Amino acid sequence: MKLDARVPEGPIAEKWSKHKMDMKLVNPANKRKYKIIVVGTGLAGASAAASLSEMGYQVDSFCFQDSPRRAHSIAAQGGINAAKNYQNDGDSVFRLFYDTVKGGDFRAREANVYRLAEVSTQIIDQCVAQGVPFAREYGGHLANRSFGGAQVSRTFYARGQTGQQLLIGAYQALERQIQAGGVKMHTRHEMMDLVVADGHARGIITRDLVSGKLESWAADAVVLATGGYGNVFFLSTNAKGCNVTAIYRAHKKGAGLANPCYTQIHPTCIPQSGDYQSKLTLMSESLRNDGRVWVPKKKEDCGKDPASIPEDARDYYLERKYPSYGNLAPRDISSRAAKQVCDEGRGVGPGGLGVYLDFKDAIARLGRKTVSERYENLFDMYKTITGEDPYQVPMRIYPAVHYTMGGLWVDYNLMSNIPGLHVAGEANFSDHGANRLGASALMQGLADGYFVLPYTIGDYLATAKQPKITTDHWEFKRCLAAVEAQVKKFLSIKGKRTVDSFHRQLGQLMWDKCGMARNEKGLRELLVEIPKLREEFWTNVNVPGSDANLNSALEKAGRVADFLEFAELLVLDALDRDESCGGHFREEHQTEDGEARRDDDKYCHVSVWEYQEGKAPIRHKEPLTFDNVHLATRSYK
Repeated sequence: MKLDARVPEGPIAEKWSKHKMDMKLVNPANKRKYKIIVVGTGLAGASAAASLSEMGYQVDSFCFQDSPRRAHSIAAQGGINAAKNYQNDGDSVFRLFYDTVKGGDFRAREANVYRLAEVSTQIIDQCVAQGVPFAREYGGHLANRSFGGAQVSRTFYARGQTGQQLLIGAYQALERQIQAGGVKMHTRHEMMDLVVADGHARGIITRDLVSGKLESWAADAVVLATGGYGNVFFLSTNAKGCNVTAIYRAHKKGAGLANPCYTQIHPTCIPQSGDYQSKLTLMSESLRNDGRVWVPKKKEDCGKDPASIPEDARDYYLERKYPSYGNLAPRDISSRAAKQVCDEGRGVGPGGLGVYLDFKDAIARLGRKTVSERYENLFDMYKTITGEDPYQVPMRIYPAVHYTMGGLWVDYNLMSNIPGLHVAGEANFSDHGANRLGASALMQGLADGYFVLPYTIGDYLATAKQPKITTDHWEFKRCLAAVEAQVKKFLSIKGKRTVDSFHRQLGQLMWDKCGMARNEKGLRELLVEIPKLREEFWTNVNVPGSDANLNSALEKAGRVADFLEFAELLVLDALDRDESCGGHFREEHQTEDGEARRDDDKYCHVSVWEYQEGKAPIRHKEPLTFDNVHLATRSYK
């Protein structure tokens, strides 16, 4: 496997501008001769499909939901970062770049991160032009708030539903192109395989989830914008449909999978309330602008009414441990701090797995009306789920799986090592290192779709000069037959366990031994337990019904089969990376006060895994160099 990051030469502030000038172009009259497949309709996929169609390309857009608007981007709550410096508080493109590299614990490619910060300002202008109703100050200017890992206010927001409003903007742009005929929208179609012909990505195989029909689709380039793999843990803040299938099946066709062990645990989620739950609910990081996180200082106070616990008996542990950032310490650090106090026996709520997020002081300082204007929908959601009123009592929160920084390896052009296969948004590894800062996922998705891919795909098409291909090509027929055989296999097993039971068991194993904290013993145990579970799945799973109509059990079977393979790779990567960095916390490598200890001499690289049929995967390395931000121990104290 050859890894060429294709990072342009020159000063970092000039790389993207120079690269745009150096890239080859496709004549406007020739663009309509090219077809591009875009899989996924979240912020990255919808913005990419709309932009590419607007430029003149033919676009086939696919999603497994019944509408592009149901993509999981709609669930994002808190905001989107941009280096506008509207608050005149010292922000800049370089500061956003620096905060993102530092927040990722120095495990991201500098050039990609700088470009992200550079185009962030254009994203806000684009979205405002689309009519996204960002919050505004009294005088009409766009408002900002703070998010974790930053000492400036650079986050633009629409109450607690920023993802929804941004996705509606991208969706409207997409629908305009559908109406114009530039985009053909294929809803309820799930990607089942990537077709690689003559070394280039040339199409996909899909299954119509309503009729069960398997179909082949050919194109000149393929974009995967299919999100992350957090549901490998079963319980997460992700929508239940989120899965690893698209990127993992591309991985099995030769695409390198980078840093799969980098998983993010979000510190502010509603705690699990029972074994019956199928997912967890996010409470936006923005709440930590005004909410104060605390637990009782004494174990014996944990069962008391929080209002009865005096101020001097409360431990505002984030403010105590990280005075410079307080309650807005980065997610990985805040999550581990919550776990630590709960492990000490000072957690609150059922099972002692919770900490308080208290708005009493904010309501006293700002008034209930102002707090409601900022967070009303989040407070309503919390009350609906828990039956508790956060205006009256503190919220109870606990960390949960939320985002994945790993993904398919891509170069500076967002193209994988398979020519023609481009990867956008959370599906790639490129921007966040070992830990993503809050409000940066929406920024990356829209940066990739609106401002990067429209340039870089043209360069590929202009230089690759591949002959036209149709679905009559033998490789399409081979892939279609393989997918059909797998579908038939699921239906033929007729075992005694449901797909969900396997998924839940896998998730529990992963959370217990490869979640917020990991160690060599637990990881090695997983490398024995996961293959056993996978073997049982293929002999004892029960998938009822038929493949000729809507069959949710069959859909889940394919996704869980991929999770059962991918989980082993994630654990292998976590074992191989014998250091702590960001969201990857190896208990053997921590400082005296419990912080992550990196090993830059051995692990200052991207781990890229190559699939080997029937054999152990091969790990490749992309060295990381830091010419503009010096390697240092992260400190938020």
